[in-house]
Amino acid sequence: MFTGIIEGVGRLAAREPRGGDVRFTFATGSLPFADVRLGESIAVNGVCLTVIAFDASSFQADASTETLSLTTLGTLAEGAALNLERAMRPDDRLGGHLVSGHVDGIGKVLSVHEDARAQRWRFSAPAPLLKYIAKKGSICVDGVSLTVNEVDEEGFEVALIPHTVAHTRFAETQLGDAVNLEIDLVARYVERLLGARAGGEGAAA
Repeated sequence: MFTGIIEGVGRLAAREPRGGDVRFTFATGSLPFADVRLGESIAVNGVCLTVIAFDASSFQADASTETLSLTTLGTLAEGAALNLERAMRPDDRLGGHLVSGHVDGIGKVLSVHEDARAQRWRFSAPAPLLKYIAKKGSICVDGVSLTVNEVDEEGFEVALIPHTVAHTRFAETQLGDAVNLEIDLVARYVERLLGARAGGEGAAA
């Protein structure tokens, strides 16, 4: 599990196709990395990946065809900036919201507007995901925990404070860029529970 609070910005150093899958090498950049362990999880632009090798300034991870088809990792150019977060520990503060690192869909940057010292960013979202996105609810965009300001039939809007822009890949994200989206886990489980309840009531009747 993750929190959506980005710990560092790295770079895509290399990709190596391996029988349909891809082995990535990620430069860790500003990510605190001194006590990394083989097999630990790191969220890369919101995608949970397993460390299979590392050195002082980079790590490698394999991505399956499923991951490549459902996220932006397969289309990122070498050198692209990456939001990095190591998995949370039991004693960590939950500064953002609970994030699984399992991407639900891909959106795009529709617009960016200055709003005093902050910026208002608008993203598209796949239609099946919009019902899970609520005003003042949480959403994870490229691994960043954000609060939804507005939502409509095409997408949603968030506000980014200067700190968030400066310390994430949003500093380099452009209009039209694709982004990984993960909906709030609470919304997913509420739907599951309500669906099970409705099914049970129907069976009882």
